[in-house]
Amino acid sequence: MLDMFQYGFMQRAVIVGLLIAIIAPCIGVIIVLKRLSMIGDSLSHTSLAGVAAGLSFGISPVLAAVVFSVLAAFGIEQIRKSFVRYSEIAIAVIMATGIGTAGILSGFVKNSASFSSFLFGSLVAISDFELTMVVALSVVVLLAVIFLYKELFYMTFDETSARLAGIPTGAINFIFTLLTAITVSISSRTVGTLVISSLMVLPVAAAMQIAKSYKQTVLFSVLFAVFDMISGLFISYYANLKPGGTIVIFGVVVLVLILAGKNLLKKVFGN
Repeated sequence: MLDMFQYGFMQRAVIVGLLIAIIAPCIGVIIVLKRLSMIGDSLSHTSLAGVAAGLSFGISPVLAAVVFSVLAAFGIEQIRKSFVRYSEIAIAVIMATGIGTAGILSGFVKNSASFSSFLFGSLVAISDFELTMVVALSVVVLLAVIFLYKELFYMTFDETSARLAGIPTGAINFIFTLLTAITVSISSRTVGTLVISSLMVLPVAAAMQIAKSYKQTVLFSVLFAVFDMISGLFISYYANLKPGGTIVIFGVVVLVLILAGKNLLKKVFGN
């Protein structure tokens, strides 16, 4: 059953997958609670444009995805300042820009199979350079989430009160958007750009059904994400399926089972 670990590409895939499974829910909890789930979709489409640019001009697609996603994060923050009461417009504008840019640049990609591998993830395509970059950026994201835990917690539930309490909400919002961009872009190889936003939401949705506090929600989200990731990688390897789609569908199944189990307990024991 563990013979898959004898291959170097699977070892890299598991390492990258575990790192993504840890950082994605940490960002996802805040996104879900602030009702900004669409920001993941927006940045993922922009990172896809970066992938297309990288493949077109012969540079690392993951590195290009990081650059494009970070630029998109700057864009979101700038546009939000122009639409204070309708900040969600910024997400829609960046998503439209990302889709359009990806569509144009994809026409210059010579190897369509390589580009397709970024849509839903590929286990065999993770290089040593990309592994090193993912490890480094994951550490940065995790440390930032830990050190800014209290600030992010306050801002998640009441940004106005946080601002009155002296928390630099503008700077924290920008850092958070930046962390989201990095998380989305470095997930493109294993999970895929079109499904990473689901990985940021599904484990959180499952955790919210059983958690009793914010801290429990974060911890359970990470546990569910790790479980979904490892299970999805195993299934995709032995069933010869795309890893990204398999991981997400497994996460959906877990969420449905939790919802069904919770409803059954309510019927048996009442509220």
